[in-house]
Parts: sequence; C-alpha cells; structure tokens
Amino acid sequence: MTTTSSLHHDGVRIPVSRGGRGRPLVLCPGLHSTQADLYELTALLRRDHDVVTFDLRGHGLASAADRYTFDGFLSDLAAVLNGPAAGMAEPDGRGPHSAPLLVGYSLGADLAVHYAAEHPGSVAGLVLVDGANPLPEPFLAEADLPWFRALAEDQAREAERTRGTARQVLLSARDILGLGAEIDGIRSGILDRYRRIDCPITMIMSTAIAGDSGEGRAPRHNRLWRAGVERLVHERPHISTSWLDADHRLVFTHAPDIAEIIRSACRPAEGPDS
Repeated sequence: MTTTSSLHHDGVRIPVSRGGRGRPLVLCPGLHSTQADLYELTALLRRDHDVVTFDLRGHGLASAADRYTFDGFLSDLAAVLNGPAAGMAEPDGRGPHSAPLLVGYSLGADLAVHYAAEHPGSVAGLVLVDGANPLPEPFLAEADLPWFRALAEDQAREAERTRGTARQVLLSARDILGLGAEIDGIRSGILDRYRRIDCPITMIMSTAIAGDSGEGRAPRHNRLWRAGVERLVHERPHISTSWLDADHRLVFTHAPDIAEIIRSACRPAEGPDS
C-alpha cells in the first residue's frame, strides 16, 4: 500500500509518497527529475524497503518557488526527513524510529551528502547515484557555456510538454543556468563534507556521463567525472563504488542494476558460521 501526503515549509508544498516494507529508505530525485520519473526504481526498491519519495520544489507535484537554489532544495530534503511521512516507524506507528538509508540521484546525491555531513547519525547510509562528485576542476569550463546554455533552453522548452502533469518542471532556462554554476562551485568543496560523514557510502556512477561520443565536450567531461571519483576514493578508500556502462540517464535506463547494487549494499555481512 502506498500513502500520499503533503508538507508545507519555506512557502512551498512538497508532495510525499510512502510504500513498501522493510528497512527504511528515502529517495531524493535530482534536478529535472521527479518521483514520477523514478517510478521503476521506486517499485524495485519497495520490494525490500519502506520507501519514501518526494518532489523537490518546482518539480512534479510540488509547488513553484520564487527562486531556486541549492540551499532551497536542501531544505526540501531536510523537511521530508524530519517530517511525519518519513518518521521511520512501522506504518501502524508502533515500531521504533529507525534511521533511513538515503539514496540521491544527481543533484539529489549532493543534497544527501550535505545533509548527512550536517546531521551526524541521522541516516544509516548513503547511496549516491551519479552525483556529489568532488571534481578536480569545474565541469562547466568557459568553452562549455554555449552548449550548456542551449541545453538549458532545450530543457525549458521540453518542460512545456509536461506542464500540469506529475512530471512537470517549472524551472526556466535562466534557473537551470544559475543552478549549474552553483552546483559546480559546491562540488569543488564537497570533499570536506565527505570528511564529516559517519555512515557507509556507496557510489553508483556512469562511465559516460556526457555520452559515448569521442568528439566535442564528451571526452573531457567523462574523464573529469572518473577523476573526481578516483580523487574521492583515494582519500576515503572505504567508499564502495560501482560503475555502470551508461550515461547520466542511468537511473532510468539501468534501474534494475541500481536496485540490485542497493540491495547488496544493505545485505548484512555473513558471519564465519553462516
């Protein structure tokens, strides 16, 4: 059974859904993705987990905001994790509170890292899907800006087709451009956040975040993506990393693989007499 509710904070309404049974898990979508988009992964995770999903402000069934910033999105995640829908007792309210596994996709992974760093002991573990990468240099170099501007304009036009549905995105091209630059700056300093996290971390990364073309921006971005992860694992060797032969759409194209990696990461270690 799936239950739905809404919470109100910071002038926005955030829709929250909960379903499944098992260990608690909160799934945070990324920029330009909604809980409706993540339906396949959510359904797979609900076989083993009590899953909470939600929409970030300006996405899906959430209300619009006056402006869109990383801190605003982070406050949405915090409101969900601290709200009644994610009060991780048994659905009948009789069970004890249990810290959830926090799974974040793309921007959602960055939000998860920041939340866990700021709230020690609040989550049982992190699963970061193609985000929160401590890049050694900016992802969006000066030469990338015309491409990124065109991409943002395409995304804003595409969003018109989903207006009024559970997959709508209300951000303008200008909003997307500003967030791209902000996220680049945040990732330049995210390594310090990792140093403050006290729970297990699993990363699931795409081998070709920018696609498999050997031309244009793709080769540099793909190399930079791998270099960022290598930088992180060198400093934090206990982080588990899985690479999927995919681009940044991996959460849609490889949902069964991602669900299985999460299932394996949560499986209790077997003792010597098992």
